[in-house]
Amino acid sequence: MQSSILPLAAVLISLLGTVPIMLSGRSPNLRESWTLLVAVGKLCLVATMLPAVLRGEQFVFTLCQVVPGVPIELRVDAMGMFFALVASFLWIFTSLYSIGYMRALGEHDQTRYFASFAMAISATIGVAFAGNLLTLYLFYEVLSLSTYPLVTHEQNAEARASGRKYLTYILGTSIGLALPAMLITYQLAGTLDFTQGGILAGTGSPAVLSLLLVLFVLGFAKAGIMPFHGWLPAAMVAPTPVSSFLHGVAVVKVGVFSILRVVFDIFGPGLLQNLDLGVALTYFVSVTILVASLVALTQDNLKRRLAYSTIGQLSYMVLGAGMLSAAGMTGGVLHIAMHAFGKITLFFCAGAIYVASHKKYISEMDGLGRRMPVTYGAFFLGSLSIIGMPPLGGFLSKWNLLVGALQADQLVLVVVLLVSSLLNAAYFLPIVYRGFFAKPKQEGGAGIQEAPLLCLIPLSVTALGSLALFFFPDVLLQLIRQALFP
Repeated sequence: MQSSILPLAAVLISLLGTVPIMLSGRSPNLRESWTLLVAVGKLCLVATMLPAVLRGEQFVFTLCQVVPGVPIELRVDAMGMFFALVASFLWIFTSLYSIGYMRALGEHDQTRYFASFAMAISATIGVAFAGNLLTLYLFYEVLSLSTYPLVTHEQNAEARASGRKYLTYILGTSIGLALPAMLITYQLAGTLDFTQGGILAGTGSPAVLSLLLVLFVLGFAKAGIMPFHGWLPAAMVAPTPVSSFLHGVAVVKVGVFSILRVVFDIFGPGLLQNLDLGVALTYFVSVTILVASLVALTQDNLKRRLAYSTIGQLSYMVLGAGMLSAAGMTGGVLHIAMHAFGKITLFFCAGAIYVASHKKYISEMDGLGRRMPVTYGAFFLGSLSIIGMPPLGGFLSKWNLLVGALQADQLVLVVVLLVSSLLNAAYFLPIVYRGFFAKPKQEGGAGIQEAPLLCLIPLSVTALGSLALFFFPDVLLQLIRQALFP
């Protein structure tokens, strides 16, 4: 463990980047050059620390001591590096896509949009590199506030209503549930540090610890676990790059990452096993997996179908953690990356379809695949990854989850995983089929063609990334092994 300013630099580069972005508002080319430069710089700073982390080293930067034993501290370990690497890589392509999307539609307030984006990714990396619960909580709240202008970007009545719902769910649960849970944890353990194996063993009664886990799981509502999932479909009123950011790069993954930190580094698998809380957690999130998948089947609005798909997929990650088996925990963490690449591809495609045809409803998209083969080809690859079909990355995480369920002797979870994957196929593959093979219900659309290149490049890269992760997952798997099995 070495003291270094690199973790702070990785967090601050995009936060400081908001200044030149705001000052360049009258020059779109300069503003967007700053956006891309900051995005590339953030990835480079994160990647600089990767070799040392793979060797088992950690980088630490302590800002200040708040209360005894609880500093505001950044610490780059294997788990944080895994998340930061995925988020910082995908942010580059989200930024590139945003430029193509926002310009093509002539969106208003683009300077505010890009500045809010930069602040949000700073908070995301802050969560990834948080050394304890307090630091994670502070960055979690910064992310909530910095994404509010993105959710309400359209500034109409629907957007403002969605923004109020977003903050009510996200801030209400974090202040009302996660904050008290953090205070109870400090009272019991005398520390909030993330420690492999956990810090709560032998500190409280089974009833208190069970309540504490419930408070944490529901308090981090960005994970979209039912019944605190309603903010997520409501947030689809935002521009599509925001939806991509919410679902692929940051917000929802921050919620899941926070829960995984609590499960692995606050409670610890051993304590959860002793209290049988792992089984309870898996059964609880299985409801979200199945119900969200069934609701997704009923959605005609493409972004809302993707939103409900995300709600179900996020619970896969918590499901894997709750299995407490080696393969299950590996699959749960790995699904963060595999879902990120697959789902951001699908949202990029949804936005490209809207830019090119102004169509939002699946029932209106018959035949579009023949006019937009690149977009629909990428959508097909992203869908296969989310379904869990080889040779896409999602197969690896779902395979580990299935093996993990068998290792844990939980045949019920095997059924949940198989049924939900069939439902994934049922709500994704008809979109691709209709796009390529169905005859348009009405004439017109002869002028529809692929979206601008700045939209096509990101969705092509992320789709191919889902393919590449099937063949080259080694770095991610090594980081997971270091995080879970030291």
